[in-house]
Amino acid sequence: MVGEQDKRMEFLAKRVAGCTRCPLSRTRTRSVVGEGELNTCIMFVGEAPGYYEDLQGRPFVGAAGKILDRVLEEIGVKRSSVYITNIVKSRPPDNRAPRREEIEACSTYLDEQLDTIRPKVIVSLGRFSTKHLMEKLGLKPAPISSIRGRSHDALASYGPVLVFPLYHPAVALYKNEMEKELFEDARCLRKVLSGGATSDFSAP
Repeated sequence: MVGEQDKRMEFLAKRVAGCTRCPLSRTRTRSVVGEGELNTCIMFVGEAPGYYEDLQGRPFVGAAGKILDRVLEEIGVKRSSVYITNIVKSRPPDNRAPRREEIEACSTYLDEQLDTIRPKVIVSLGRFSTKHLMEKLGLKPAPISSIRGRSHDALASYGPVLVFPLYHPAVALYKNEMEKELFEDARCLRKVLSGGATSDFSAP
């Protein structure tokens, strides 16, 4: 039986697939809405799809996705038990950073995902995702290097939420020092989750 969350996500996916709000609609192969468990307490939000994501229509399936899988393993959760998406749903050409107008064009889609899933913990991956979510949730934006690896209390439209910034998994592909910090921060997130950050989620 299809639940209300599934119906909302299916409707959202159809609208995103046909979206022409920004020029990325002219260069993408497939839109990437997101995937995972809708009845989850934890949601990962990256920046934008890359080459392989654009081909498959799924988030984090390329090299950075393999790093994210390792991060999830470090945290102690299965990929199938969380929800993963990006702030921008179409791939920017040449994997460049998403532009402000592209983020703004896609922001209502992310808003709908948050309102549908209602996560208690939002893990922002990378500086663009972190900045957008901090501003959206009324937190003071700051360089990700100064706020990563710790939780920040915020209030979403549906209630209290923790924002936990991490470096984007892609940085681990070319910066060894940041890879080390990424996994150190992942272990901190595991402690937050196992320490009762959510009432119905606990890392083993």
